[in-house]
Amino acid sequence: MAKITGGVSPIAMSLAFQDWLLHLATSPGKQMELLDLAIKMSGDLAPVAPERREGENRFSAPEWSAWPFNALSHAFLQTEQFWREATTGVRGVSAHHADVVSFTARQLLDVASPSNYFWTNPEVLHKAYETQGQSVLQGWANWMQDLGGRGQAPKDEHSAYEVGRNVAVTPGKVVYRNELVELIQYKPQTAKVYREPVLIIPSWIMKYYILDLSPHNSMVRYLVEQGHTVYMASWRNPVAADRDLGMDDYLRHGVFDTVREVDRLTGQPIHAVGYCLGGTLLAIAAAVYGSGRHRHAGKLKSVSLLAAQTDFSDPGELGLFIDHSELAFLDAMMWQHGYLDGSQMAGSFRLLNSRDMIWSRIMREYLMGQRNIPNDLMAWNADTTRMPYRMHSEYLKHLFLDNDLAEGRYCVDGKAAAISDIKAPMYVVGTGRDHVSPWKSVYKIHLMADAPVDFVLASGGHNAGIVCEPGHANRSFKSMAHRPPGSHFLSPEEWQQTAEVTEGSWWPHWHAWLARHSAPELAAPPKMPKALCDAPGQYVLGK
Repeated sequence: MAKITGGVSPIAMSLAFQDWLLHLATSPGKQMELLDLAIKMSGDLAPVAPERREGENRFSAPEWSAWPFNALSHAFLQTEQFWREATTGVRGVSAHHADVVSFTARQLLDVASPSNYFWTNPEVLHKAYETQGQSVLQGWANWMQDLGGRGQAPKDEHSAYEVGRNVAVTPGKVVYRNELVELIQYKPQTAKVYREPVLIIPSWIMKYYILDLSPHNSMVRYLVEQGHTVYMASWRNPVAADRDLGMDDYLRHGVFDTVREVDRLTGQPIHAVGYCLGGTLLAIAAAVYGSGRHRHAGKLKSVSLLAAQTDFSDPGELGLFIDHSELAFLDAMMWQHGYLDGSQMAGSFRLLNSRDMIWSRIMREYLMGQRNIPNDLMAWNADTTRMPYRMHSEYLKHLFLDNDLAEGRYCVDGKAAAISDIKAPMYVVGTGRDHVSPWKSVYKIHLMADAPVDFVLASGGHNAGIVCEPGHANRSFKSMAHRPPGSHFLSPEEWQQTAEVTEGSWWPHWHAWLARHSAPELAAPPKMPKALCDAPGQYVLGK
């Protein structure tokens, strides 16, 4: 059943709709509100202007202002507004079920959008007329090409980007390897460097080189050019034999072992950086180091968490796919192969942003005949990874489902790991349009951490908001001067209203923060030790 449904639990879905429908059936007040709204929308009373969804741009082209296309788009937006009202605000429905029903209704409505079909999309018709039908033929060719690839991107779409050739090319050496990670040390680019090294722990559900893309937008290159000695953990892509690797293995071999090795190589406290789930894992490790109850080599000078959650009580739309029933179906789907394939997870992420990643793509490539211009971020996104059965099940249950880390139940070596045990100062980044780690969820670290926290809200999404090099157009971030210990708590909304807006990338702001938390005297760059191989290493090439 899990294979048929793609891991989506029909049991959980049916329970959500029963909860909503039965409560709606016993809510005459809500029924009267919906009836009144429907009457107004039908034109019997004063017309109601539909409310557009945030970021809605499907009907922004001037062609949509002409009849009958303006009527079609108006009717669609009204229908969308009606179902948004119908699926929200029904008293008695659990919050999770309400979110599932509202999300599902939105997905089903998106299928019927007039922008998805040839004869109801004036942009498509105009393009066909303008090209004398060539756009239609090209769209058909694109469709046949993708059909032959079973819906996958054409093989040559991302061939311009190759790991080690034009992405992941910052010079470095693999200086350590265990069964889960390779540790890359990057070659210094300045005559003097900060004494404290930077160790980056990326998420294990992605290839590390999102932080070392092309030379112009590589975070690693930026850091070494500012005088930092940078180390990067590169996760191995697991196979079926790794099915029993768990969260403890990833913590031990991915963080503790690499921190110990960097400590051995440099003898200095470390600026630790974690991205996405790598940041969550780093926060757990930082709590272990801060508690003083564990014997692990190394000391953290600071902790930077990039789009990383530590409280999963409000994980955003990703939480729609996570409840006990869903976890049972995912476990069943992973059992035979011993891992979750990256393409399955990528499908879930596409569904979260289906308007842009599915329907807009279909309209552009199949109706208008325009292929996406590939870029390095798209090539990286297509380079998927797998997750071992045990680890994936454990992190969904203990973090997303039970929220053990935030509620003091997450244990390492039989001892609780609490965010309040972190002693090192923290630099925490959220991104404004994040479907994976909503920034208000990331912000909740203020409620758990006793260490000083500098919070930054960057524009963009989960990936593009982090890969935000200086000079990137249309980028900005919000920040606030460091608030002393004992200051009263600011809600996310209060913080957002009072924070200072800075145009451009947040990277220079972060570099200045790292510099302030480093020793003032610079030193000669450390020597490169005997290497196992050149960067980017072997694990990142594992398929």
